[in-house]
Amino acid sequence: MKLDNEDLFEQEVEELIQEIHTHYGYDFSGYARASVYRRIKRFLNNQHLSTIGELREAVFNDSFYFESFLQEITVNVTEMFRDPSFFLSLRTNVLPILSTYPFIKIWDAGCSTGEELFSLAILLKEEGLLERTKIYATDINQKVLKQAKEGIFSASNIAAYTAGYYASGGKQEFSSYYLSNYGSLKFDSSLIKNVVFYPHNLATDSSFNEFHLVVCRNVLIYFNRQLQERVFTLFDESLVNLGYLALGKKETLAMSEINKNYNFVDKGNRIYRKTG
Repeated sequence: MKLDNEDLFEQEVEELIQEIHTHYGYDFSGYARASVYRRIKRFLNNQHLSTIGELREAVFNDSFYFESFLQEITVNVTEMFRDPSFFLSLRTNVLPILSTYPFIKIWDAGCSTGEELFSLAILLKEEGLLERTKIYATDINQKVLKQAKEGIFSASNIAAYTAGYYASGGKQEFSSYYLSNYGSLKFDSSLIKNVVFYPHNLATDSSFNEFHLVVCRNVLIYFNRQLQERVFTLFDESLVNLGYLALGKKETLAMSEINKNYNFVDKGNRIYRKTG
């Protein structure tokens, strides 16, 4: 049977994914295929490449080119105080319980360029918990980890960030947390002095600590069911008993084997607590 152009494209993408796993160690086999195909087509178009063969030659002969490819394939859509009701719920339903612990450990999994990380840090600071909290900020993409560590974001989003901050129960002048200069916002580095930035691949890497709160929002929607279940198990192994798990609004434990061990703290904002 002769393959049409779309079938051939998908077959070549599958071969490329396997080769990337072998060569670079990044496993995209569990990523939702519609998203992968769409992103690779966009990358080909943006780079003025005609075939997967041209892409293969580029990514395996130039590590810097591969970093650009990785930036496109991994999802880095984020903003500060995204879904303010989630952060308000953390502030009112989760942090008061965590405040009873002498030391708090949080995993921000898939932290991307750091907007969510700084949002978490600001909440912790305002609730008097930042000094005794260690946050592990991880992502598969080391380039975005570097951006997160710098804490520099575009000033073009400041209106949305400010609105989100106050809607999440912000207690200060939001501008007290950053300096504005030449179209950029540089956030106070003291917010992340207790943050460990760490490359971690949810598809292949194992648990590395025990946490009181795991935050992984709007990452799993790009994974297939099998990979989602692997990640849920990873998070379950990483949480202390009575620890909290926060997912994105379109993500759920409902079909997961670990669901029986969790109760909702806030169903609308997908915040769970481990009970067993």
